[in-house]
Amino acid sequence: MAGSKLSRRARIKKGIRKHLTGTTARPRLTVFRSNKAIYAQVIDDTTGKTLASASSISKEFAATGNKVDQSKAVGTMVAEKAKAAGVEKVVFDRNGYLYHGRIKSLAEGAREGGLDF
Repeated sequence: MAGSKLSRRARIKKGIRKHLTGTTARPRLTVFRSNKAIYAQVIDDTTGKTLASASSISKEFAATGNKVDQSKAVGTMVAEKAKAAGVEKVVFDRNGYLYHGRIKSLAEGAREGGLDF
């Protein structure tokens, strides 16, 4: 039995990251979800650089709708920024969260924005 939600997520995250790394050809799209906001980054793990990022609290983001709609908008925003940086294909790192709700919505928004994963 897991001790808490955070320790459970940390264990799942460790298992995911064991198999998943972002390369220069195919960087990693990682997601962080808090109670109020959602954040997405496209990271090249070989150089340790963030190529593109977007969040629901950034100044260029116009908050409309519920959290699921906002997540989809963040997904399309990070896809546009990644394409501007020359990234077409990524690997999706759900960061220990279940692929459901806001995480799924962000992934669908990124796919609609043109990212391939």
